[in-house]
Amino acid sequence: MEATIYIQNLKCGGCANTITKNVTAIENITNVKVNVEESSVTFNYETEANLAEVKNKLQSLGYPEDGELNSLGSKAKSYVSCAIGKMS
Repeated sequence: MEATIYIQNLKCGGCANTITKNVTAIENITNVKVNVEESSVTFNYETEANLAEVKNKLQSLGYPEDGELNSLGSKAKSYVSCAIGKMS
Protein backbone atom coordinates (compact mmCIF):
# COMPACT_ATOMS: atom_id res chain seq x y z
CA MET A 1 0.00 0.00 0.00
CA GLU A 2 1.09 3.58 -0.53
CA ALA A 3 0.72 6.43 1.95
CA THR A 4 1.46 10.13 1.90
CA ILE A 5 1.91 11.90 5.21
CA TYR A 6 1.96 15.69 5.39
CA ILE A 7 4.36 16.84 8.09
CA GLN A 8 5.47 19.95 9.92
CA ASN A 9 8.95 21.52 10.20
CA LEU A 10 10.22 20.23 6.82
CA LYS A 11 12.48 23.01 5.57
CA CYS A 12 15.15 21.80 3.17
CA GLY A 13 17.11 19.02 1.54
CA GLY A 14 18.95 18.32 4.80
CA CYS A 15 15.63 17.51 6.45
CA ALA A 16 14.67 15.37 3.46
CA ASN A 17 17.94 13.40 3.67
CA THR A 18 17.43 12.65 7.36
CA ILE A 19 13.82 11.59 6.83
CA THR A 20 14.66 9.40 3.84
CA LYS A 21 17.52 7.66 5.65
CA ASN A 22 15.52 6.98 8.82
CA VAL A 23 12.23 5.96 7.21
CA THR A 24 13.96 3.70 4.66
CA ALA A 25 15.64 1.88 7.57
CA ILE A 26 12.25 0.72 8.87
CA GLU A 27 11.43 -2.86 7.91
CA ASN A 28 8.79 -3.25 5.14
CA ILE A 29 9.03 0.43 4.12
CA THR A 30 10.07 1.05 0.51
CA ASN A 31 10.07 3.74 -2.18
CA VAL A 32 10.43 6.68 0.23
CA LYS A 33 10.02 10.09 -1.43
CA VAL A 34 10.18 13.41 0.42
CA ASN A 35 8.64 16.50 -1.19
CA VAL A 36 10.00 19.61 0.51
CA GLU A 37 7.65 21.99 -1.33
CA GLU A 38 4.56 20.07 -0.18
CA SER A 39 6.00 19.05 3.23
CA SER A 40 5.10 15.45 2.52
CA VAL A 41 6.57 11.97 2.75
CA THR A 42 5.28 9.24 0.42
CA PHE A 43 6.21 5.58 0.84
CA ASN A 44 5.01 2.01 0.42
CA TYR A 45 4.23 -0.14 3.46
CA GLU A 46 2.82 -3.59 4.19
CA THR A 47 0.81 -3.30 7.43
CA GLU A 48 -0.92 -0.67 9.54
CA ALA A 49 1.77 -1.30 12.17
CA ASN A 50 4.38 -0.21 9.59
CA LEU A 51 2.41 2.97 8.94
CA ALA A 52 2.23 3.72 12.67
CA GLU A 53 5.97 3.08 13.00
CA VAL A 54 6.73 5.64 10.27
CA LYS A 55 4.54 8.24 11.97
CA ASN A 56 6.28 7.57 15.29
CA LYS A 57 9.72 7.83 13.65
CA LEU A 58 8.81 11.14 12.00
CA GLN A 59 7.55 12.47 15.35
CA SER A 60 10.76 11.38 17.10
CA LEU A 61 12.86 13.16 14.46
CA GLY A 62 10.92 16.41 14.98
CA TYR A 63 8.54 16.15 12.01
CA PRO A 64 5.06 15.56 13.48
CA GLU A 65 2.15 14.87 11.18
CA ASP A 66 0.23 17.95 10.05
CA GLY A 67 -2.47 18.71 12.61
CA GLU A 68 -0.55 17.12 15.50
CA LEU A 69 0.99 19.10 18.35
CA ASN A 70 4.14 20.88 17.14
CA SER A 71 5.92 21.66 20.37
CA LEU A 72 9.09 23.66 20.83
CA GLY A 73 10.83 20.33 21.44
CA SER A 74 9.68 19.03 18.03
CA LYS A 75 10.90 22.17 16.34
CA ALA A 76 14.29 21.87 18.05
CA LYS A 77 14.58 18.20 17.06
CA SER A 78 13.83 19.10 13.44
CA TYR A 79 16.68 21.64 13.42
CA VAL A 80 19.09 19.00 14.71
CA SER A 81 17.79 16.45 12.17
CA CYS A 82 18.16 19.05 9.43
CA ALA A 83 21.79 19.77 10.38
CA ILE A 84 22.62 16.04 10.48
CA GLY A 85 20.99 15.59 7.06
CA LYS A 86 23.07 18.39 5.59
CA MET A 87 26.27 16.74 6.82
CA SER A 88 25.30 13.30 5.44
